Amino acid sequence: MLVALIIACEIAFWVLLAGGLALRYLAKMPRLGAAVLLCEPLLELVLLVVTTLDLKNGGEPSWTHGLAALYIGYTVGYGHYTVKWLDRHAAYRFGGGPKPPGPKYGKARAVHEWKLWTRTLAGAVVALGLLQAAIWYVGDAADTGSLQTWQSAALRVLGIQAVIATTYTLWPRKAPAAEPQEGRPGSSASARR
Repeated sequence: MLVALIIACEIAFWVLLAGGLALRYLAKMPRLGAAVLLCEPLLELVLLVVTTLDLKNGGEPSWTHGLAALYIGYTVGYGHYTVKWLDRHAAYRFGGGPKPPGPKYGKARAVHEWKLWTRTLAGAVVALGLLQAAIWYVGDAADTGSLQTWQSAALRVLGIQAVIATTYTLWPRKAPAAEPQEGRPGSSASARR
């Protein structure tokens, strides 16, 4: 049942997101669209309550409880960022807004990757906290090995994100060379004259 709820929460997240953005930019109802987008955190609250009730009612800790904790952690770390990122792109595409900024090269990209790592850290801390609370809650009465495995998974994801950010820091991606323009010194057109 918990897996079905996690899947339902994920589907509902994207449905609410698409609905909120459609109301804001296609139906020209920005306040109603914002209200729909603000309903997103309720999904995680429902998932947290159901997971807690499942453990309280004697449910054996399993991989589904760990997945729920990671899902909630991811949403805390990246949920607002995802909504904001998609909102900017929808405003550009459908609302005539400015092109969304995005660092692609050099130091700006490295800083961006470390900001993403910070979000991953926040999500991992939430997931680790929820998993540890579940371990303490069930105590010695049940096997908590699956929950501890998910704690290791959260730390691995954090480590992978750190490696990615480090590579952008040590070997920054360089912008492609600008194309020479017609008539500018050094271009083939001005060289022929």
